[in-house]
Amino acid sequence: QVQLVESGGGLVQPGGSLRLSCAASGFTFTFRNYGMSWYRQAPGKERELVANIISTGTITNYTPSVKGRFTISRDNAKNTVYLQMNALKPEDTAVYYCNRPNSVLPWGQGTQVTVSS
Repeated sequence: QVQLVESGGGLVQPGGSLRLSCAASGFTFTFRNYGMSWYRQAPGKERELVANIISTGTITNYTPSVKGRFTISRDNAKNTVYLQMNALKPEDTAVYYCNRPNSVLPWGQGTQVTVSS
């Protein structure tokens, strides 16, 4: 019965910022033991991995196209993973999803991020 609910997306101009949230439920007692990831899927393209964070939040990694602009973080007390996105580009337009590394959980609905040109 695990659920992942993404939120925080919207329409922004190039150079703008958004903070995405991913609220997890159904495994509250073990959330702190899991690494988490953000993925995105742009129109007409395959879903791609954006960022990873280990269970404690002390180590993160990013796909090169977002490194230096995006920051993944987590609050295990809130069962939530975040993605701070700065200096957004039109190429960042996509539906953003969270999941466990290697996308082992059922996908949520995602949250739409649109960066206008």
